[in-house]
Amino acid sequence: MSQVSLPGTDPTGPLNDESYIQLLAPDGTRTASEEFDPWLEDIDGDRLAALYQDMVVVRRLDQEATALQRQGELALWPPLLGQEAAQIGSGRALRRDDFVFSSYRENGVAYCRGVDLTDMIRVWRGNRPSGWDPYEINMATPQVIIGAQTLHATGYAMAAKFDGDDVVAVAYFGDGATSQGDVNEAMVFAASFQAPVIFFCQNNQWAISEPVGLQAQGKLSDRAPGFGIPSYRVDGNDVLACLAVTRKALDHARTGGGPSFIEAVTYRMGPHTTADDPTRYRDANELEDWKRRDPIDRLAALLSAEGLLDEALRQRVRKAADEAAAEMRAGCINMAEPADLELFDNVYTAPHPVLARQRQHYERYLESFEAAEGGH
Repeated sequence: MSQVSLPGTDPTGPLNDESYIQLLAPDGTRTASEEFDPWLEDIDGDRLAALYQDMVVVRRLDQEATALQRQGELALWPPLLGQEAAQIGSGRALRRDDFVFSSYRENGVAYCRGVDLTDMIRVWRGNRPSGWDPYEINMATPQVIIGAQTLHATGYAMAAKFDGDDVVAVAYFGDGATSQGDVNEAMVFAASFQAPVIFFCQNNQWAISEPVGLQAQGKLSDRAPGFGIPSYRVDGNDVLACLAVTRKALDHARTGGGPSFIEAVTYRMGPHTTADDPTRYRDANELEDWKRRDPIDRLAALLSAEGLLDEALRQRVRKAADEAAAEMRAGCINMAEPADLELFDNVYTAPHPVLARQRQHYERYLESFEAAEGGH
């Protein structure tokens, strides 16, 4: 395992003299680790290629969705550009029966869980209030309220423990969410009940326009031990380190060890959402520095060094990415519009008199247009 220092966004901030768990350097050099290599024993050449394909496909989907938003087909999109290794590495570590609670940016994790690509963009097109059935892929629909999903994950994990199940709940959130009360309260409960939950923080350096150095005067991973939760700080642009650390945390949770906190230090290379303009608050030189740590490029360098990144693999990966993007675009353009009264479906699990009255009022309102048209 290599301990490396990466520059922070703020020269006076807490990120300049810190160490990270790193197994794959930016130049593609693989570093041996006595602690984490055992968690990667099954990662042969084929699986390395699969991780590479995952990251390329997810980046291509992200680019396609951004293009769809710019073309007026989506109302908004939260890009994940630069965070592919954190999401793919952790997402591929999970079992199918583990349950994910994410924010709005974890589309790479959703891809790993098997979400339908059209479902991935329904809510961003304004077509549905939710994207998919959580129980089909064991992943809750994205949470827009910052940090609230950590409470949901902790509650799910507590229930799993009470039921004697060995599934693990994983909550994904950003560095900005660590300042929210919900996240801290979730960690209090998780530690108190030794719940099998992983708090996976993608520290992408920016909470919208606020740098992490402004809200954190120390490592984010140092906060968790104060609650009695072990933590890891990992290079979030290293897919192998993210995979190994997540596997170790999962095993810790399954065997009764309780919660863990993972800080994946990565970088949001694009805007916070497509409504944001990062050039207004971010130095272009900072972006160039992080581009040299691109998660896809470093795995490509490893594959090349091992003679695995031949033209056949490149073509296969390119084809998979193009096909996925075409599927997403077709699903978006051909998405059926919801019926008028579907707005009231699935708001509550049981009939609700206030909602029923609102539905009746809206139904009469719609009928008034039909009556007016009939009068003509």
